[in-house]
Amino acid sequence: MTIDATAAALAAASTPPAPAVPAPPRPERAPGVVEATASLSLGQSIRVLRRHRCLTLVQLAELAGLSHPFLSQIERDLATPSMASLERIAHALGSSQLELLAGTPLPEPGRRGPRVVPADAGKRGRYGNGEGRILADGDVRFTPMAFDGANTDPGDLQRHAEDEFITVISGRVLVDLDEEECRLLAPGDSIYYPGGTPHRWSSADGRPYRLFVVKDRPRRARRTRGGMA
Repeated sequence: MTIDATAAALAAASTPPAPAVPAPPRPERAPGVVEATASLSLGQSIRVLRRHRCLTLVQLAELAGLSHPFLSQIERDLATPSMASLERIAHALGSSQLELLAGTPLPEPGRRGPRVVPADAGKRGRYGNGEGRILADGDVRFTPMAFDGANTDPGDLQRHAEDEFITVISGRVLVDLDEEECRLLAPGDSIYYPGGTPHRWSSADGRPYRLFVVKDRPRRARRTRGGMA
């Protein structure tokens, strides 16, 4: 071995190993980005929406065909309604079981931020004649929802105060807006109708279908001097 080679070998042996480079830390969730969680109980959801509709307990009880004392207990979370009773309450409020059970507060200025709902999360439940999954619950100004159905019977016409937008993801859907003819929608087709429009939808060929639904959220009602029940 030459003198130069020997010196290089000795230098390599005496050189300390390079320190290990730690793996980069996993990125943390950005501040203000949280997974959506329900904020209101079922009773609170019913009370908030009832007040927004400017209904008293007695008026809502009459519309839903329930007793005033029983509805009062439900709103105070002292009683749990059956699914049939909850459906009647939701229908009287122009809402759905799913939206009431989601327990999301009405939008309020200054309390909004990004929301994340993982693919395996989101409130699921009955919506109309199918199943819905809320895609962004929390303090949001509209409710985006994935809807799956296969019903050929459209059921009763529904009506609520909020605007609604629908896009067909798969399947063929008949949309009835209480007109002389139903509208046939294919994948990629969309329809919008303002609040108060009677509507219902069903499968056009008996096969399953999927919709992307965006429903406006009600705004907080202004309190009158006398308040609400």
